[in-house]
Amino acid sequence: MNQYFIHTHAIVETENIGRDTRVWAFVHILSGAVIGQNCNINDHTFIENDVVIGNNVTVKSGVYIWDGIRIKDNVFIGPNVTFTNDLRPRSKQYPSEFLKTTLEEWASIGANSTIIAGNTIGKYAMVGAGSVVTKDIPNNTLWYGNPAVFKSYICNCGEKLNKLLECPECHKKYSLERGFIVEN
Repeated sequence: MNQYFIHTHAIVETENIGRDTRVWAFVHILSGAVIGQNCNINDHTFIENDVVIGNNVTVKSGVYIWDGIRIKDNVFIGPNVTFTNDLRPRSKQYPSEFLKTTLEEWASIGANSTIIAGNTIGKYAMVGAGSVVTKDIPNNTLWYGNPAVFKSYICNCGEKLNKLLECPECHKKYSLERGFIVEN
């Protein structure tokens, strides 16, 4: 017996779905996709074959996840986020392999953002709504705009860090090592 929920109006061709995952109406998941445990895949979402989604991932409505996308554990993908997987698309012409895009653990992508193919969104990074991501986003950083630009360092809890790289909410402390933020 399946230990996950699939809405009667979803088309799910994969058997690789983890326990306690919920797949809602008008979702289409192709046969090669791998979906982790305790995920929530909202209405009107399409997931292609060469996609791996970790555990505890939330995919809001209207998201299309194309071949080559890797989504690690605890990621949040807001409504209508757009992924690309081909920098030079042409009708009926396919690359031998699609570019890989990775969302690391605990990354959050705001509604209506566009993630250009081949980039990595770092751990605990946050992309603001409506942004266009054209390059890698480092861990524990907040980026937004078109194109998305660095705005602030952020704590694992999501709050902006102060000038001393301390979180005003949970009081964690961070430092910069070789240009990257690390928790003390």
